[in-house]
Amino acid sequence: MCPHDPACPDAEAPDREAARTLASHPEQGWSLLCNGVVLFEDTGELLPSGTVIAPHRPDPLVGAA
Repeated sequence: MCPHDPACPDAEAPDREAARTLASHPEQGWSLLCNGVVLFEDTGELLPSGTVIAPHRPDPLVGAA
C-alpha cells in the first residue's frame, strides 16, 4: 500500500511511471517505484505481476537530406 498523499498510480495504470522512486540504481540501469514497478533506463518496465513492458523510446530523428 502506498503511503504517499496523493497515492502513487497503481502498477496497472497508464501513468504508472509517475509513482515515486523507492530505490535507484543508475549504475545498473534500473529504479524501483513505489507501486512495485521496476523501471529500466531504456524505458522498459517489469510489473509486479511479471508482465514485461517493452521499451517505448521515441524513434531517433532522421536528418533532412
